[in-house]
Order: sequence, then structure tokens, then C-alpha cells
Amino acid sequence: MKNASVLIVDDEPNATRVLSAILRADAYSVHEAMSVDSALNLMKRNRIDAIITDVKMPGKDGYELFDHVSKHYPHIPVMFLTAYGKIDSAVTALSNGAFYYFVKPPDYQKLKQILANAISQSRTSIESSFTGEDALTDSNSEAMKHIYRALASVKDKETSVLLTGETGTGKEVLANYLHYHSVRRTRPFIAVNCAAIPKDLLESELFGYEKGAFTGATVSRAGKFEEAAGGTLFLDEIGELDPALQAKLLRVLQERQVQRLGSNGKIDIGFRLITSTNRELARAIEAGRFRIDLFYRINVVHIDIPPLRDRKEDIPKLATHFLTSFCKRESKHLVFSDDMFDVFARYPWPGNVRQLKNAIERIVVMSPGPRVTINHLPEEIRTYSSGRIHSETVQPLRSLELQAIQDALIACNGNKSSAARKLGISRKALYNRLKAS
Repeated sequence: MKNASVLIVDDEPNATRVLSAILRADAYSVHEAMSVDSALNLMKRNRIDAIITDVKMPGKDGYELFDHVSKHYPHIPVMFLTAYGKIDSAVTALSNGAFYYFVKPPDYQKLKQILANAISQSRTSIESSFTGEDALTDSNSEAMKHIYRALASVKDKETSVLLTGETGTGKEVLANYLHYHSVRRTRPFIAVNCAAIPKDLLESELFGYEKGAFTGATVSRAGKFEEAAGGTLFLDEIGELDPALQAKLLRVLQERQVQRLGSNGKIDIGFRLITSTNRELARAIEAGRFRIDLFYRINVVHIDIPPLRDRKEDIPKLATHFLTSFCKRESKHLVFSDDMFDVFARYPWPGNVRQLKNAIERIVVMSPGPRVTINHLPEEIRTYSSGRIHSETVQPLRSLELQAIQDALIACNGNKSSAARKLGISRKALYNRLKAS
């Protein structure tokens, strides 16, 4: 996994050397330690994303390392290498929170797959503290409580799920939640933004290709369908999918087989499909831009996420959650003034939860503290709440959205790709909204 750092703890140099070489070949950064004390010293000086440790070592053993990591680095997944006679102890460690165990010598292909899943799940857990997943799950909104009950009822099913809602409502957060609370949580979660990848590249991304399939295909490569095997494939903004690719996706869903570009053979696949869109697919179907048969395939369970302005009872919890998370990141201690939640409640939040999160992040970065007041809010929120804009002259949501885009462009020094990512929309959508203004 790109940019991931793995700590191998084993007092057998040959075993460490082989595993290190295999992981480095997959672009992992690898640290090696021959004892628990050495491992702990390395962890103080380096960022570690996962630990693979032998159980039996001179001095402190792997379980003592696991206990320390669980207390002081709970976000780091730990996997054990164990001999046959120690399997019972390894199973006990799993029940106490270890991620996985491998019997020596391990199946290295399986180890790499489990390791990638462990790091992905850990990163998702860390990111959830900033996306507000915890605050959303414990929602005060009846609409959101209903959504989480629906997710709980289908989490372990094969059923396809379609998530709809405005930009910034938290569709990818819910897709992550559904995967990592299901029986598939130890398998891959593969997310593809259909609007962010040029359509001439998207087919090879999804289906993969064989060496020589086209100019530049110097090696064979598995596509996202294959990468999601046994796990979840999340197709974000599926409404932007090209009609020709819609037909090919439908065939994959019907046959449960995929054919790489340049290949005559088919590969059996199995994954759970989650899709999302902020478009009205019914209109796209009427206009001939979206296949109705594909719609029926993906719309088995439909969950529509209400905009933040329709569930304002969630705002205090979300705002407090984001404030706490960003204060921790910035090593600050800030509190909201008493009138802040009234201001939050009055504002329509056209960018939804994402806009609230970005506003709180800006407050934490810019505010000297310790008390956050209206004066620390972004200008568009401050202006709206000041009373200078009365009900008869309130900006429509389109104007507020344009203001959010302009603010993002300023923050990103005019870089439209970065601004689109910051807003959670595609570059194409950003261009269209600027053009429409």
C-alpha cells in the first residue's frame, strides 16, 4: 500500500529479511526490530501503520508488545506470526483486538492482502474522527437514526445499496460504515469516483488489462472489480458514468464475471456493490443518460440522506465533534461561545456536513482562542447571521454554493482540481457550476 509503513518484529534474521523484501517490492516502507524494546524505540521515532510480530522472542514476547500497542497506539493493527503449537494463544489475542495471525511460514500473498486491509481499515477509522462518522452514528435526528437502522439490517447481505443525497451529506462516510460494520470488514473496500477519472481511462481502471492491450500497457494489471473480491466496491457519483460503461457494468453485475482489456478469458468475481449519486437518476433515465436496467440493479436498497438543513438537531453534536478532533490535531483547546449554535442553526449549510467540517477546521486553524465567537466564522456564515441579509433578500442556495466554490479556489490558490477535492465534487461539476454562474 502506497506510503504505508510496516514494523516487523522477529528475532530470526532470515525470516525478517524475506518478509521485508516481499513488502518492499510492494512499495511498503519497512522497519525491522529483533526485540520488543527495539520495536518500542522505533515506534517513538517513526510513523508506523501496522505491526507484524513474532510471538516467541527472547525477553518480552509478542503479546507484551501487543498489550503496549493496544494501550498507547490503539489505531495500529497488530498481526502475529506463530508456530503451530501457539495457535490457541493467537486466537485469544484475536479476541482481545489483534487483527490477524499467520502460522509460520505464512502464505505471503494472503499476508499482503490482509495487511493492506488492516491498514485501510485503520486509516478509515482515523479519518472517521474527522468525517464525523461517530457523531452521525449517534445522531439526534430521527431521519439519521432510521438510516442507521436500515444499514444495520442489510450490512451482512449481498444486496446492492444506492446512496443518494446532496454533495457533502456523507455518502462515502455511510459506504465506509456499511463495509466496516459488515462481515466483509477484513476484505478490501475499493472506492472509485466515476466523475473524477476521465472516461477513456475509467474502463481500464475498472476492468484491468493484459500486457500489450494498448500503448503503454507494459504489464498486466487487475482492475477495481478484481481488487474488490470478497469485499465492497463503492462507485461514487455513478450518475456520471458513461453510457457505454453502464452497459459493461450491467453485464458484470449479471454474470459476476469480468474480462480484462486485451483478454479473451473471464474471471469470476464476487463483491458487494454500493453506489452513490447527487443527481436525480430518474431525470437522467428520462433523458436517456442512464440505463433503467442498471438502475434496477443498483437500486435494491435505496437510502436517501437528508441535507443538514433538514436535520439541524445534529449540528451541535457534529460541530462539537469536529472542534474536538481538529483541536486535538492542532494541539489547541477551544470552546464555542453560547450563541454559536444559534448561528449554526439559522444557516442553511448548502455544502452540508462537509461545509460544516471545513468551517470548523478553519476556525481551529485561525482562531487564537480560547473562545470561538461569531467573528471567527467564515464570511458567508457571518454575513448570513448578522441580519444584514433579511428574509426577502436571502441568497438562494445556488449563490451560497458559488460562494463556497470561490472560497475553496482562494484557499487552494486557484487550483481547480484541489478546490474540487476540498468541496467533495468532481472537477467537471466545479466547471459546470462556475459556468452556470
